[in-house]
Amino acid sequence: MTVNGVKPGLMLTRDDFEKAHERVAPHVYRTPLLTSRSLNEVTGFDIRLKAELFQKGGSYKVRGPTNLIGLLTEEERAKGVICSSAGNHSQGVAIAAQQYGIQAVVCMATNATPSKIEATKGYGAEVILHGSIWDEANEKALELVKERGLTYIHPFDDPRLIAGQGTTGLEIIEDWPEAEIILVPIGGGGLISGVSMAVKSVKPNVRVIGIESSGAPAMKKSIEAGYLITLDDVSSIIDGLRVKTVGANTHSVVSRFVDEIVTLSDKQIFDALIWLMARAKLVTEGAAAAPVGALLEGLIDASPGTKVAVVLSGGNLDVDQLRGLNWN
Repeated sequence: MTVNGVKPGLMLTRDDFEKAHERVAPHVYRTPLLTSRSLNEVTGFDIRLKAELFQKGGSYKVRGPTNLIGLLTEEERAKGVICSSAGNHSQGVAIAAQQYGIQAVVCMATNATPSKIEATKGYGAEVILHGSIWDEANEKALELVKERGLTYIHPFDDPRLIAGQGTTGLEIIEDWPEAEIILVPIGGGGLISGVSMAVKSVKPNVRVIGIESSGAPAMKKSIEAGYLITLDDVSSIIDGLRVKTVGANTHSVVSRFVDEIVTLSDKQIFDALIWLMARAKLVTEGAAAAPVGALLEGLIDASPGTKVAVVLSGGNLDVDQLRGLNWN
């Protein structure tokens, strides 16, 4: 395991999130809080599902880049933005840039899923394929930052991005102020960092619980250690949860604002994904199903009737991956 330095504690205020929401709201959908009688009956809780799978681009990932680009200077916007991602971040950046009428460049590995490449191009981004893994694509993105003067949009650790992702939590509390617990999946930690700070800036007593894959528990291990840890390997196949190292900012925020982190296996997560299809008629991606998996597996310790909000973070399911699953 590799130990990395941790930045001083990031702190965003209620005013920061409210201003972020003012910037983001004209460009994104205010997704609904859905109910599921079946999920309530199985768990004994009163549950609402924040349906970010209905968001533009199919995930919450458009919120952060929209806020970040809204904070750029005219000179920075004129030069454009860049990111490296083979998943929802690429589409979120592309959509946000398109909405502001600026150039977006997305670096992806050469083996990225063709449908994701085409979807990103469809939102107007220039796609550059480089290397065979994300790290190599990211190196190319950083080269282009220097060559073209582009603004780099980190997938999870930029405070401006975190503020935008946190608008998800702000909407939950505005639409359901009675919420007592909020469940959020954890990859790099951008979503849960924003949601936890935003929610607790309004209702400090709300419990925020993070959900990770047991095959990639980078955040949980880093919180337990008290410093950033880079996993030697990850065994999760779920894109949104496959992170070896979380962010310095997100680690700092989670250590202060998240009450608990639970983990479960990929099989348990995919079982929840299928349960959501069959019982709630909702198609989510693996990361989004993780909090529901935690509920179905009885990992959330709370009294019957507790009001629990669940962030269904996205719906961009890789159907080919699902078809190829074999747990035997």
